[in-house]
Amino acid sequence: MKLHDLDIIVTAPPAPGWGGRYWILVKLTTDTGIVGWGECYASSIGPKAMEPVIRDVFERYFLDENPENIERLFRRVYSSGFTQRPDLTVMGAFSGLEIACWDILGKHRERPVWALLGGVMNERIRAYSYLYPLAHHDLDDFWTTPELAAESAVDLVDRGYTAVKFDPAGPYTMRGGHMPAMRDIELS
Repeated sequence: MKLHDLDIIVTAPPAPGWGGRYWILVKLTTDTGIVGWGECYASSIGPKAMEPVIRDVFERYFLDENPENIERLFRRVYSSGFTQRPDLTVMGAFSGLEIACWDILGKHRERPVWALLGGVMNERIRAYSYLYPLAHHDLDDFWTTPELAAESAVDLVDRGYTAVKFDPAGPYTMRGGHMPAMRDIELS
């Protein structure tokens, strides 16, 4: 079994786009027709610049390789340029291609990927969500109004979440914003 083809799909989350500006999905296909999916991490550059990086990493290191050799693929990408300090962009491309290889292996062996990665550790994992503004919230007020945060938290609990996470420094802008002093933060 050899890696044969790569498709890159860039998609954007619906407005207001909480959770990232876009997602970059990769679809790897083997010469035997097995398809694996992954998501590439790209924080440093936009999707139009990331696509050629993903394609380059695939063509140089993954094309015509056996997807079972994940450790070797990692070492080849990680050591490219003999620095063993690849940048976040290259490793972001690698991460999605690696995920797709694990997906292929799971399908090829008819096993869930978690079983290939060492088995079950937890029968259940608690899901959480970030505390985001609701559609009717004013974005300027949300980050500074405890009542709006509470309303958002109640909405998440109503949807089944048992934990929420918030960002006390939001919203993110090119300006520094208010970083609360320790005396401003109440411990609960």
